[in-house]
Amino acid sequence: MKYLFFILPALAGITITTQAGVNSQLRVAINNPWVAAFISFVVGTVILGLIIIGTKQPVPSLEQLKSIELYKYAGGLLGAFFVTVIIFTVPRIGSANVFALVIASQFIMALLYDHFGLFGLPQTNISWVKILGSVMLIAGAYLVIKK
Repeated sequence: MKYLFFILPALAGITITTQAGVNSQLRVAINNPWVAAFISFVVGTVILGLIIIGTKQPVPSLEQLKSIELYKYAGGLLGAFFVTVIIFTVPRIGSANVFALVIASQFIMALLYDHFGLFGLPQTNISWVKILGSVMLIAGAYLVIKK
């Protein structure tokens, strides 16, 4: 079971890279990046809705939803931004270049979020080893992007 927590993120990485290629092709097919991103989210929303209904998941009340801090709803906005940026950039600079930048920046932000315990994450101090890893990731991204 412990390995599942290592396998799932790796599968998510494969999935998000594949999603970038598929969404880029959707953009080409309909010739509109905004509509392509919208269709991507509609399909995902429908699938999640069917899963919620099919598995009879409890749905929060309107009162519960109103009591949640506004920033906690930003995930959808951030997801829409991410998918749209990917749709715009992958056809122009390539998947490897885009994801080199995405991964390096994700890692740096993850280190900061962990270090400061932001968003309720367990606080984990930044060490010199993690800083070295970050520098190596940035250098790796640079080498992937360098022509």
